[in-house]
Amino acid sequence: MTKVDYVIRGGQVVSPTATIHASVAVHEGRVVAVGEDALMPPAAEIIDATGKFVIPGAIDSHVHFRTPGYDYKEDWHTGTGAAARGGVTTVLEMPNTNPPTGTLEALRQKQAIAKAQALVDYGIYGLLDENNIGQLEALIDAGVSGFKCFMGNTFGDLPAPSDGAMLEGFEILARRGMRCTVHAENFSIMARRQAQMEAAGRTDAQAHLAARPEVCAIEAVSRAVIFAEWTGARLHIAHKSSGDALYLLRDAKRRGVDVTVETCPQYLLLDTGDMKRLKGILRVNPPIRDPEHPPQLWAALKEGLIDMIATDHAPHSPEEKTRENIWKCDCGFPGVETQMPIMLTEVNNGRLTLQDYVRISSFNPARAWGFFPRKGAIQPGADADIVLVDMAAERTIDQGSLFSKSKITPWHGRKVKGLPMLTMVRGKVVMKDGKILAEPGWGKPAVQEMPAPAPRNTHKTSAAIVAFKG
Repeated sequence: MTKVDYVIRGGQVVSPTATIHASVAVHEGRVVAVGEDALMPPAAEIIDATGKFVIPGAIDSHVHFRTPGYDYKEDWHTGTGAAARGGVTTVLEMPNTNPPTGTLEALRQKQAIAKAQALVDYGIYGLLDENNIGQLEALIDAGVSGFKCFMGNTFGDLPAPSDGAMLEGFEILARRGMRCTVHAENFSIMARRQAQMEAAGRTDAQAHLAARPEVCAIEAVSRAVIFAEWTGARLHIAHKSSGDALYLLRDAKRRGVDVTVETCPQYLLLDTGDMKRLKGILRVNPPIRDPEHPPQLWAALKEGLIDMIATDHAPHSPEEKTRENIWKCDCGFPGVETQMPIMLTEVNNGRLTLQDYVRISSFNPARAWGFFPRKGAIQPGADADIVLVDMAAERTIDQGSLFSKSKITPWHGRKVKGLPMLTMVRGKVVMKDGKILAEPGWGKPAVQEMPAPAPRNTHKTSAAIVAFKG
């Protein structure tokens, strides 16, 4: 019998529907068998998983690694190293770098950086903005995994595209079958309100929330859903922070709109009371909201209306997060390293099951982004992206020990129970007991295969009406 690279023995293997005592055989980067230990082939190395759970690596569909342009905040080595320590085996990286990833030249620059530095597998977003509609197809052909449309402002101050450009972009992405992530907040409402408060001298932490009321999200989600439904484009709602627009998404899914939704640990577990305490450290877009919102998000997660957990990993320096004036504090904080311990703590607290966690952290993201069945499950033929979890292990999050360059987080001092102890990416152990074991460059572009496109109203697209000859 052929000897395989690894057999992971003695653990409990978790899927979205079951937890079973089983061993896992890994060879040449793939899972080759899952089953009774007596049936496993001989292995070059045995990994003892006794007392641990064996889960598919998390897929974080929303990270910012800041390079090129802001390398002092983060780079692909420190960002993907943080991912590996946090049990995340695939990341999708956002385009608001400098230059933004909206041209072929910018994409190739970022691809070269990722190829040299990444420790885990990855996809790269292209930008959809006012001025690059003509380049979207070239970006698709060059390997982007999806697109990001900033309907509301965030770090980098990329201008929101006009509705005309956004619709035209959706028409192209619908025809090519690509998914577009939207930052769904109404830009003009937020800009006007912020300008008014700044003129009045409001610089307190609560002013950030006051500038971005829930109606900003309700309107923007509605507009994005309308454009997606009209064109047949695949839509993803990033970092859902409030309960108000959930009815729009529920109705859209019932009508068959291909829309997926993410939320983040900060929106599930923090509220405005924490914002008063932490001030600029907790400034993030969309904002942390009032206490009535987290229970609504938990309910939507349990219902399946919210499909997945992501982090919006958005690192900055401590100085950039602790300025007295809230408008001068950069938005975001690191999260890719802390997501799994924080959410596993909630599993231990009984808020969700470990099977639920696998569904929202790995299985659903893999399906949404065309990575399944290569990723998102531990089954024969899948990439061996595997995490060993000790649900009894405890520690206190210490921002100074983060692998990220950003040594500041609102989770500092939080006690967690449930930790990733080993992370494997395509059959290579990249992290064990907190130590990074892989060399930069091990991470590769995640193989993606989206379902066949299903564009709608194709005779009314911008391209169709321009080409019409009568």
